[in-house]
Amino acid sequence: MRTLLQRVSNASVTVDRTVVSEIGSGFLILLGIGAGDDEADIAWLCGKIARMRVFPDEEGKMNHSLLDTGGAALVVSQFTLHASTKKGNRPSFLNSAPPELAEPLYETFCAALSDEIRKPVARGIFGADMQVSLTNDGPVTLWLDSRARE
Repeated sequence: MRTLLQRVSNASVTVDRTVVSEIGSGFLILLGIGAGDDEADIAWLCGKIARMRVFPDEEGKMNHSLLDTGGAALVVSQFTLHASTKKGNRPSFLNSAPPELAEPLYETFCAALSDEIRKPVARGIFGADMQVSLTNDGPVTLWLDSRARE
């Protein structure tokens, strides 16, 4: 399971010219679910995201977590995070989990993250053509991969 985690001052998801989710300060989380991902990947990522200390403290140092700040989270499913660009110029998405497996894991991820941060998690619409807007704060952008726990 892979995430592109972005610290934002605001973010929103629009589908068919209608805003379906929006947040203020917090994390925009692009979530890629790969073949073979499971609930252990979810538990590790959600714990890491909730406790990632990238929000400024009183001295402006990145020392606070989403839990510390009470910030929000917006999760957008993004199968393209598992793209392989090894061969040719057209990405292959064979490493992404098929929708019938990915959607329940996406829902489980959102519920688990909500439990971790102790508040509802905003969401995109799984499988929809979404327009994502954000103001990246910092900018701070982190890549997390549950299979390469660095």
